[in-house]
Amino acid sequence: MPKMIVSIDGVVIKEVQLTKDRTTLGRRPYNDIVIDNLAVSGEHAVMQMTGNEVYLEDLNSTNGTYVNGKAAKKQLLANNDTVEIGKYKIKFVNEAANASFEQTMVVKPGSAGVAMPPAASAAAAPSVNAAIKVLSGAAAGREVPLVKVVTTIGKPGVAVAAITKRPHGFVVAHVEGSNKPTLNGAPIGAEPVTLKDMDVLELAGTQMQFVQG
Repeated sequence: MPKMIVSIDGVVIKEVQLTKDRTTLGRRPYNDIVIDNLAVSGEHAVMQMTGNEVYLEDLNSTNGTYVNGKAAKKQLLANNDTVEIGKYKIKFVNEAANASFEQTMVVKPGSAGVAMPPAASAAAAPSVNAAIKVLSGAAAGREVPLVKVVTTIGKPGVAVAAITKRPHGFVVAHVEGSNKPTLNGAPIGAEPVTLKDMDVLELAGTQMQFVQG
């Protein structure tokens, strides 16, 4: 399970497990991670978790949020990344981050279609009970079995969604980008939405269908 280890001047002051889809950080007492320091804004940043992926987003804080010394607005955190807020350093620990991802499918703008992971074939995973089938673009007819915990689809900076395998089935959520994906014509937000057999997803102009069973 991913966690944040908060320290100042090399001394660890708290350790917080990320157990929710959305974890807030700031000076105000209602935040999930409270850092009572004037260098920290009341609502400073938020960590959004989809499967094993954790995105850090700065909430227009006064002093900014830095990851490994560089200013960050919204960034996917990697294991052992260091988030800096004022004099505080927050180490992100997520040892499972690299172990359970499907490769990212990249949706290219226009009619170029979807670039699929080369190993994603139904023959390679006969026990798969769900897949994404591409309906439009150059990759129409291709299927990607949903065998990992998280499968991300989209183009970073344009539109990215994540399909997460859960005990009760599969859910989809919007991860980043101003171009929100749609599910059966309705926009998808950051809150996970349960997928049903034959649901149609559209992302950056490419249509895909969720097939289960």
